[in-house]
Amino acid sequence: MKLQQLRYLCEVANQDLNLSKAAKKLHTSQPGISKQIQLLEEELGVEIFIRHGKRVVNITPPGQTILEIAKRMLREANNLKWVGQEFTNKNTGSLTVATTHTQARYALPPTVSKFTSRYPKVKLTIRQGNPTQIAELVTSGEADVAIATEAIEFFHELVMLPCYQWNRCIITPPKHPLLELNKITLEAIARYPIVTYDFAFTGRSKINQAFEAKDLVPNIVLTALDADVIKTYVELGLGIGIVAQMAFDPNRDKHLRSIDATHLFESSTTRIGIRRNSYLRSYVLDFIEMFAPHLDRTTVKNAMDKNL
Repeated sequence: MKLQQLRYLCEVANQDLNLSKAAKKLHTSQPGISKQIQLLEEELGVEIFIRHGKRVVNITPPGQTILEIAKRMLREANNLKWVGQEFTNKNTGSLTVATTHTQARYALPPTVSKFTSRYPKVKLTIRQGNPTQIAELVTSGEADVAIATEAIEFFHELVMLPCYQWNRCIITPPKHPLLELNKITLEAIARYPIVTYDFAFTGRSKINQAFEAKDLVPNIVLTALDADVIKTYVELGLGIGIVAQMAFDPNRDKHLRSIDATHLFESSTTRIGIRRNSYLRSYVLDFIEMFAPHLDRTTVKNAMDKNL
């Protein structure tokens, strides 16, 4: 049994059983992958995949168990590599952070600036997506940490660490009637077309729940993954916007106005997600603490040990 065979096996599963895509991702040939997986099946004495001709169409029950073990073995092999690098090249390496646009655009810049200054030889990559995509990047090993709101808590492969709570504001063009109200209400908001986050964002459910509790049906005319896109269409007069408070900057958004809406919606919690049983290099722990100072090394390590 070779680690390469396990890599081939896991990549075929990752590519929805498409051998051609797996071969392309691994920079090898499709026949080579097929041969190595067949050798692994012969050694283990069971079929891992169900085949129809030359096509792989499903995973057998023992194959499912083998696949889970293979994933764990590859993670541990990577952990060994990280341990070695930690003691030989402590301040060099790579860090991939998967996060949403709002976090990348508004919450992360001070941390990124501080981190790159302290670790100039660490290649930092930020990958954006919706919360589900972000969590999948970390569980698959394509990213080291996920930073998003509640949706990632449903991924049991991740250890969840709460960072901070946030709420929302209403954004409007200047001179909008809502700006004349002493205190904004959901009933008042429901009278206007609304531009807000896509359903893929868990924070969006807080908005829906608030309106449903009042038996109101909001007139949502456009949704987006990106707070800046929402602001653009509010500026164009398509409707009023509901965005994270951090996404509004009066110095930058001079053609818009903001109304506090913390009394209307339940607050949301941004969390960091880390794959269970992963080895965290020193600079990863530093990055986490820079972003959320209460998550020091001891706290993070205790959380990881507790979730072994």
